[in-house]
Amino acid sequence: MSNDIVLITGASSGFGALTARALAGGGSTVYAGMRDTEGRNAPQVRAAQDHAVEHGVDLRAIELDVNHQDSVDAAVEHILAEHGRIDVLIHNAGHMVVGPAEAFTPEQLAELYDINVLSTQRVNRAVLPGMRERGTGLVVWVSSSSVKGGTPPYLAPYFAAKAGMDSLAVSYAGELARWGVETTIVVPGSFTSGTNHFAHAGRPEDATVEAAYETRYAGLMGQVATKLADLAPPDADASMVSDEIARIVALPRGARPYRVHIDPADDGSAEVSDLADRVRREFLTRVGLDDLLTVAGS
Repeated sequence: MSNDIVLITGASSGFGALTARALAGGGSTVYAGMRDTEGRNAPQVRAAQDHAVEHGVDLRAIELDVNHQDSVDAAVEHILAEHGRIDVLIHNAGHMVVGPAEAFTPEQLAELYDINVLSTQRVNRAVLPGMRERGTGLVVWVSSSSVKGGTPPYLAPYFAAKAGMDSLAVSYAGELARWGVETTIVVPGSFTSGTNHFAHAGRPEDATVEAAYETRYAGLMGQVATKLADLAPPDADASMVSDEIARIVALPRGARPYRVHIDPADDGSAEVSDLADRVRREFLTRVGLDDLLTVAGS
C-alpha cells in the first residue's frame, strides 16, 4: 500500500476521476482537482466524498482551476499545509474542440492552448519547488496518441495543443532528472466512451466558415467518431488508462517508464514515439548528457 500524497488536475470526470479512485484504492491520499466545486461540479465533489466513505479511502476533492494561478497556488498551499509535501503530480486537465481548423478564431486556439499547455506550467511552478527541495517526486503527463499517431481532420486545435504539452513534458523530463524528480508520459488512444472529451467538445465560433466546409466535408466529424469507435475493441475501457497510471505510481523509484501507450485502436503513435524517444536517447548520449535519461539517486 502506498502513502503518497497525490494531486490530479481535471479530476471531475473521465481519466482524472478514474485515476483518483484507483490511486486512493492503492492507499494514496489523493486530491482530485476540479474547478467550481460549489457550483457545476458540486455533484462530482459529493461523488468523490461518497466513494471515499464507501471504500474507506482518502480521496478529497479540491478547488483547482488550472487557468488561474491564484487558484493553483491556493490548492497547492492547502495540500502542503496539511501534509508538507506532494509526491505525485498528474497533469490530466484538458479540453477538446471539433470542427474545421480555419473556423476557430485565434482567441479560441489561445484559450485551448491555455487549458492544455499553460495550465501545466502554472501547476509545475507551484509544485516543483517542493519536489526539487526534497530531491524526489513523480510528474505524470497525460498526453494523447494524436501527438504522433493518426490524425483525422477536424481535431487540429486539440492535436496541436496536446503536441505542445507533450513537447513540454519531454524537455521537463531532462531538466528534472538531476533533481531526482521522475517523469512519465502516459499516452491514451481515442477512448470514445468513459470520458467526456467528445461530449463536452467545443465548436468553432466562425459559423460561416464552418458552413462552407460542410459543403465539401459534410458529416465528417460524425464519420470520424464512428470509425474511431469501430477501431476500439469491445473491451476497451477508460479504466485501462487509470489502472496503468496507478501501476506506474506504485512502481519503485527509478523503475517507472518514461513513456507508455494505452491505445487499443493502435493508431501508430507507439511506433512513432519509439523512434522519437530512441533518437532523444541517442542524441543526449552524443552530447554527453546521458545522465539525464535516468533520475538522480535512483
